[in-house]
Amino acid sequence: MSSASCNFTLPSAPSRQGRGSQTKRFPVFFVGAGPGDPELITVKGERLLREADCIVYTGSLVPEALLAGVSGMVHNSAGLNLDEVMALVTSAWQHGQKVVRLHTGDPSIYGAINEQIARLVAANIPFQVVPGVSSAFASAAALATELTLPEVSQTVIITRRAGRTPVPERESLVSLASHRATMLILLSIGMIDQVVTELLSGGYPQDTPAAVVEKVSWPEERIIRGTLATIGAQVKEAGITKTAIIAVGKVLASCPPPALSKLYDRHFAHGFRDAAR
Repeated sequence: MSSASCNFTLPSAPSRQGRGSQTKRFPVFFVGAGPGDPELITVKGERLLREADCIVYTGSLVPEALLAGVSGMVHNSAGLNLDEVMALVTSAWQHGQKVVRLHTGDPSIYGAINEQIARLVAANIPFQVVPGVSSAFASAAALATELTLPEVSQTVIITRRAGRTPVPERESLVSLASHRATMLILLSIGMIDQVVTELLSGGYPQDTPAAVVEKVSWPEERIIRGTLATIGAQVKEAGITKTAIIAVGKVLASCPPPALSKLYDRHFAHGFRDAAR
């Protein structure tokens, strides 16, 4: 595909289906379900679920509690391929139904929405993307940490290790580790030994704080804290093999930050506050 062909022109939704028809056409809504806790879906996402005539959701990751009380037809996409998913979506839209494609976390992070969007664009079907709370940021909340601390790390890398899905060589964990920035590693817990080896090879010291959050925000959430020297053995002892995020970086250290932010520094002036004298 040429670079020019990647520029999507988003179709707009006609308000009626043909002259004189009263059938309203809605866009297809890609909705982020959040990390698991039903209360962590956005207000807009919750409303769209209640209004939907057809919901296609990722049943392997989205908790069924999130769908309690919905009135629309619900389809679990866990066992479906792309053709089957899009057949459900396009058929429902063609029948004038309001369609919600419900993705875990935020649709923009490992959500595989671009391939679905391409099908909708080709069929001239309008759509909207509604963001959700990513499991990456829910993990930071569970760990009660700020991912960007002054003089510690001002960069957050969200990535994964290469597995069945390849990763560009320039984005290997060894390469990214050279920055020693805060790193959140998704979809890689089953390869914890290789993850640790590559992070150490890339430049993180062995005493770098590390944590694993399993099923963040779910009732069975578990948190393991350690260092890169210990986290692999801790994960194996706990029997964690999937649905977990690996967090790495000095921001995870249980100590006061070495420097305070300028935002609340009384000697730092900005547009809403004068500096103290």
